[in-house]
Amino acid sequence: MSPAKQRGGGRRRAGDRDLTVAVTGPTGTFGAGLMPLLQDDDRVTRVIGMARRPFDPAERGWTKMEYRQGDVRDPDALHEAFRDADVVVHLAFLITGNASRETTRAINVDGTLNVFRAAASVGARRFVYASSVAAYGFHADNPELITEDWPTRPAARLFYAQEKAELEQLLQQEAATAPDLALYLLRPPVVLGPNAIGAKDVLPGPLAPIGRRLFGRPRRLSVPVPLLVPEHPLQFIHEEDVGRALQLCVVGAGPPGAYNIAGDGVLTAADVAREFGAWPIPLPAAPGQAAARAISRLPFLPPVAEWIEAASQPALMDTTRAKAELGWSPRYTGLEALQDTLRERPS
Repeated sequence: MSPAKQRGGGRRRAGDRDLTVAVTGPTGTFGAGLMPLLQDDDRVTRVIGMARRPFDPAERGWTKMEYRQGDVRDPDALHEAFRDADVVVHLAFLITGNASRETTRAINVDGTLNVFRAAASVGARRFVYASSVAAYGFHADNPELITEDWPTRPAARLFYAQEKAELEQLLQQEAATAPDLALYLLRPPVVLGPNAIGAKDVLPGPLAPIGRRLFGRPRRLSVPVPLLVPEHPLQFIHEEDVGRALQLCVVGAGPPGAYNIAGDGVLTAADVAREFGAWPIPLPAAPGQAAARAISRLPFLPPVAEWIEAASQPALMDTTRAKAELGWSPRYTGLEALQDTLRERPS
């Protein structure tokens, strides 16, 4: 159990209103789920949105938000942006792209620690961090359903999972030195919905625009295609359900600590292929997982290929704690989240 969980310092207090909330990375998939909720929440009077690229909050209907341009690698900019914040929500994180491993680590690991320390320095009461199921790693001894008491452990190769596990440990160490700042960790699986970013930045350099065109918006196939797929189990969650979990942490609806969140139901890769319009030919899960383990061990894998490790071992979460202690429940099943992602919308 984390130091933050033991303190219990983040429980919502009576009359905890007029909150100023600072959010890093508010325009991403997680922000798309959270920001409309903060906009409509009477307990939140002001939102500070920090991002490297300029945007106009008013164009998105976020009239409570004040934009601050800044980089998580700049501690001074963070301190200035968070000056009056009661709560800091950290959503900025590189998943894919063309940045070097050094740059990625500087943003993801060093930047996250900068954000936490800036929140502590200005006297914020709650720090909410979007972690991932990947923090548990893809290990053979993982239980069938992972609870929050199971240890987070780095994956063998996948840098994203390695950084998520490392960051959870580092944040808990930081929280032990900041007893007045309650730490909330949310662990979602793959996040889907109309604003899901997906794999649009996986192609390098001059090919990146093609990648954005091909992968930026998932689509159903116009003609069914036979596809061999393993019966690998998966969990999904809708961006709106992530947003509601984040909102509950913002207002201190439950005690601080780690929370697994996922849409109800477990899908297989065959279910996913079927929703994309393919004609799935199911294969036993074990051979596919063994092949993924073998490929993930190959030397000199490019970063995007390291994601195959996620198919080497199921990582399914028990969400009982979030429902019981945070008061959260998903409105979308995992299947409904996938279907909403693929739904045709006006351009």
